[in-house]
Amino acid sequence: MPRLFTGLQIPPSIAAQLALLQGGIDRARWIAPEDYHITLRFIGDVEQTTARQVEEALERIALPAFSLRLSGLGWFGGGRPHSVHALVEPNAALEALQGAHERACREAGLEPERRKFTPHVTIARCRGARLAEVRDFVAAHGLFAAGPFAVDDFVLFSARPSRGGGPYVVEQSWPLLR
Repeated sequence: MPRLFTGLQIPPSIAAQLALLQGGIDRARWIAPEDYHITLRFIGDVEQTTARQVEEALERIALPAFSLRLSGLGWFGGGRPHSVHALVEPNAALEALQGAHERACREAGLEPERRKFTPHVTIARCRGARLAEVRDFVAAHGLFAAGPFAVDDFVLFSARPSRGGGPYVVEQSWPLLR
């Protein structure tokens, strides 16, 4: 069974703006623009029965469409950076959607997500990169902003088990209310 997660696709116009940031960090593996996304809920490797239960629970989500903006950059890993990302501006509708995805996954029998939801778009994997280099990159591009862009649907993605970064496949998509 492929590795599954739910999320939001990034429109091509926003992905093109993010792609312009690529470069400037040694040992970085830059994410392909078509694989940019905002993860709502990581599901992992599950049996087909559980995957169907997750899909059925996601089908019942009925929340309104909304818009998002990206603003600023950051990294995960503290003193040992492992990824660089664009930040998503705080958004109550996004928080509500993520909460609905968490509830859907619990309904399907999955364990609660232990990590705090930090909405972001990963643009590079950088295991082995120097902290100073990542810090300088983030400082140099810290004023990055893109959007707003419409969020009209959410998707179930699959990925091959790997170190992350795609390629990702949209398995199913569900519209938000208009």
